[in-house]
Amino acid sequence: MNDVIIIGGSFAGLAAALQLGRARRKVTVLDTGLPRNRSAGHSHGLLGHDHKPPLDILAQARQQMARYPAISLVNARAESISGAIDDFVVLTGNGESLGARRLILSYGVADQMPDVPGFAECWGTSIVPCPYCDGFEVAGRHWGVHWTGPQSYQSVKLFQHWTDKLTVFADGHEIPSEIQADLARRHIAVADGRIVGIAHQKGHISTVNLDSGRSIAVDVLFAQPRNKPSAGLHESLGLATVDTPTGIVLKVDERRETSVPGIYAAGDLATPFLPSVTQASSQGAMAGIFAQQSMLA
Repeated sequence: MNDVIIIGGSFAGLAAALQLGRARRKVTVLDTGLPRNRSAGHSHGLLGHDHKPPLDILAQARQQMARYPAISLVNARAESISGAIDDFVVLTGNGESLGARRLILSYGVADQMPDVPGFAECWGTSIVPCPYCDGFEVAGRHWGVHWTGPQSYQSVKLFQHWTDKLTVFADGHEIPSEIQADLARRHIAVADGRIVGIAHQKGHISTVNLDSGRSIAVDVLFAQPRNKPSAGLHESLGLATVDTPTGIVLKVDERRETSVPGIYAAGDLATPFLPSVTQASSQGAMAGIFAQQSMLA
């Protein structure tokens, strides 16, 4: 019997495993090796690992886990979960059945690319979601902003801390007149029409092409496509969720526990705004600590 099974072995899952391993708790991490940021060339903002490839950071973290005999890293998918607190059962894709007193869900989310030629090819390279992750490297250059709703207005104002060269792509959305007036006051251009293609060179964007026939050159496009959890385990468990502008996340309390006792969640799967490797690592560590503390006799 494991003390904890962690489903998802990226930044949140490994951070949880590290805390549990150091507490000498028996923990198994199930991971498929497909982190959300695998297409990103570099990860930014993580103290001590700034501007390193995320896959390199994760590989180093896994190597460091070898110090802790209580941690098992297993390359497998969790297919189903049954049971309750102190007696959970996880069935893996290879048919193995594993028991645990607690669970931590950190299997992240999968981004849903829009049906726009070139978008997916540029994702993580020159089409990115987070200014804190990638803004410094393109500060002062021409940014495009993919408008998706009221939250985009706040993003545009935030982006002016990095650059004064901004173009908003309405992409078929109706931008309220008062917001358009404020964008004009800020000298931010608005391009009407739907995006029909992204011209690029090996993932580096050159122009955003509109259905009007107009092509606008930008250096980077900030966009937040819809996403969904990378697995459906939370649905079968009946876990409470929270709606966000880009998808759903799991609802957790201040101790990272979900609506089902004994099940905790961390990382992008449970982060409603501006997910990052820093947040994922912090949340994972806290989920591991709180899961451990919940098992006190």
